[in-house]
Amino acid sequence: MAASLSAVGSYLLLCLSVVGIQQGSPASASEAVELVPCRLGHHIDPGKESRVTYGSVIKLKHEKTKFRLHSHEVPYGSGSGQQSVTGFPNVDDANSYWIVRPEPGTSATQGDPIKSGTIIRLQQATTRKWLHSHLHASPITGNLELFWRRRRVGHRDYWRLTIEGRGKTWRKDQRVRLQHVDTGGYLHSHNKKYQRIVGGQQEVCGVGEKRAENIWLAAEGVYLQASGSK
Repeated sequence: MAASLSAVGSYLLLCLSVVGIQQGSPASASEAVELVPCRLGHHIDPGKESRVTYGSVIKLKHEKTKFRLHSHEVPYGSGSGQQSVTGFPNVDDANSYWIVRPEPGTSATQGDPIKSGTIIRLQQATTRKWLHSHLHASPITGNLELFWRRRRVGHRDYWRLTIEGRGKTWRKDQRVRLQHVDTGGYLHSHNKKYQRIVGGQQEVCGVGEKRAENIWLAAEGVYLQASGSK
């Protein structure tokens, strides 16, 4: 399918992909972050000044609609037929937790703060699959969808964090954008909802330009202490 992000209104397919983190398989240093002991169904809210660090397990809240970035073992009924990624209205679902991971091959370690402009990856906490993007039509708007697939996709899992407004390092409740490195699309949502299969959940996609609907905030989660802090 031919598509260009230079066209106004171009959308991107977002998805989850599995990158070989199976039981007993080796992991690179950047993937070997231990998940801190917690019950993901419960919220641990250390205050709005908490820094988001590598290894933190967080929910991403869409600023406009307040829905959380979400995934589950439910495939799309059309399009790619892959596992869907949506916006979820409730705050008490463990499938909305994401582990913040560094770009492979960097010196970043668990607990390091994350500066604006940094490339990160987001790993869904219950499935261990990665937030991914490429070009594909979305079920509701005919733009581009989110899904995961069971093969390594490397740079297609990379997202560049940009802080909007003041501040140089990522904190809880701070307005940020996430731009997919490979396609240039921004993580995006709106108030259009699915009627079947994942009824009441919101479409999440990517768009090729900055919009008010591109803004997300780190919300509920487990915020690891930053390296070097007391």
